[in-house]
Amino acid sequence: MTTESNTPNTIERSAYYAELSALQLAPLWERLKGLVPTDPRPNAVPYHWAWNLVRPQLLTAGRAITAEEAERRVLVLENPGLEGKSQITDTLYAGLQLIMPGEVAPAHRHTQSALRFMLEGVGGFTAVSGEKTTMHRGDLVLTPYWTWHDHGHDGDEPVIWLDGLDVPLVNFLKAGFREEHQANRQVLSKPEGDSLARFGSGLLPVVMPSMSGTSPVFNYPYARTREALDVLQRSTDIDKHLGICMRYVNPVNGDWAIPTLGTTIRLLPKGFNSTFYRSTESAVFVVIEGEPAVIVEGSAPVVLGPNDVFAVPGWLRHRFESSSSDSLLFSFSDRPVHEKLGLLREERS
Repeated sequence: MTTESNTPNTIERSAYYAELSALQLAPLWERLKGLVPTDPRPNAVPYHWAWNLVRPQLLTAGRAITAEEAERRVLVLENPGLEGKSQITDTLYAGLQLIMPGEVAPAHRHTQSALRFMLEGVGGFTAVSGEKTTMHRGDLVLTPYWTWHDHGHDGDEPVIWLDGLDVPLVNFLKAGFREEHQANRQVLSKPEGDSLARFGSGLLPVVMPSMSGTSPVFNYPYARTREALDVLQRSTDIDKHLGICMRYVNPVNGDWAIPTLGTTIRLLPKGFNSTFYRSTESAVFVVIEGEPAVIVEGSAPVVLGPNDVFAVPGWLRHRFESSSSDSLLFSFSDRPVHEKLGLLREERS
């Protein structure tokens, strides 16, 4: 009479795993901790792109290739932990785009949602769904998914802005589509400022048109934003983790301006030091004013200058210190997705 042994046999187990692999099967007990970790483990790492080093490379690109040749003359901000993947974090794409005087970045559309945050130059513009908007430093310009858009330049100096897109998320879902317009520039059908007047002035049409979940306001002027922050600085309590932090919203429903990309503006008053904070969202920060320092737990402070970009992967403790003047930072993140899926978790020290 024989009995089955409960003692593991590593040789037999290895052979068994090989048989499973040949049948496209795998033992969960060998992979469980990797599939369901105890806490988030992003592949991206915190990283700083210094404007004084990046800008000359952009200008070199302007001499090396035209906007039409490139379709989009952009230097991708590629995270060291995600080399070759064209990602600034595990879920976000970012790049710096250059338009030279007289150039046109041809019209196209795609299912990926995009934002443009203006950094330098005068005379650049974006046209979205038949409306043109001139871009000024600090302006946030939206490109809703599957809308025709092109870029151009009526000024006489280089124009540079930051592109932010949900490319990694859309690609993961295998939902990416793109289409080229039959013309380099789309035909304009609305006067400049139409969307802001119609939807962004505390007014809404009595009969609302059918629209997507993205804000119908596609240019949030920095002049208005800065004025609002000045008033808030004199009248509101300052969050010890975030400073004075406001989000850009869709005026139709009060939701985030873009369903997949959370955009915020943050004012850190002179001498303000935040306390450590982390959340599951991954974020990209851009300095507009001041020279704040960012401190990632366990690392030395990194002093940021205007137009510098800093990536903060999810679930990473970090804080900011303002300098001898007020500091302003724009950021975009994947927070709306975390909120809608019930996955957002914050830790405030």
